[in-house]
Amino acid sequence: MIISLIAALTENRVIGKDNDLPWRLPDDMKYFMETTKGHYVIMGRKNYQSLPPKFRPLPHRTNIVVTRSPHFEAPGCQVVHTPADALQVARAANQQELFVIGGAEIYAQFLPHANRLYLTEIKTTLAGDTYFPQINSNEWKELSRKHHAPDYKHLFAFDFVVYERI
Repeated sequence: MIISLIAALTENRVIGKDNDLPWRLPDDMKYFMETTKGHYVIMGRKNYQSLPPKFRPLPHRTNIVVTRSPHFEAPGCQVVHTPADALQVARAANQQELFVIGGAEIYAQFLPHANRLYLTEIKTTLAGDTYFPQINSNEWKELSRKHHAPDYKHLFAFDFVVYERI
């Protein structure tokens, strides 16, 4: 099974601020939805709670929420208590690829096991309180890169980049 992390991050690795995204990039949201559609997605409790209620669970995906809280409920999602449990759920369903969608703690726990990274690299630095983990560039090779220039809906330029572990 391919374990993929998918995230949007700034040049200073910011992925969030105040449990929200500090940018609005509609084409990145579309890319995220299209890339993860039909797959299992793994997220932490805080990331789940940051989703607007109308998107809980994320539609057209099997949502797995990892939390240490023994009584946490996420209607329409599978709740597990360890990353290993989350992987087991996806393996039991014979998933070819699963997507880890955040937040920071979940990314850090899954990064050592990841085979692929789908990163939207936003060409700016922003203030934030949540960061994507540091990546050792010697462990990854770039498979593809697609540039998106700023426009009337996108304040910042960004690249959709796919990396694979060497």
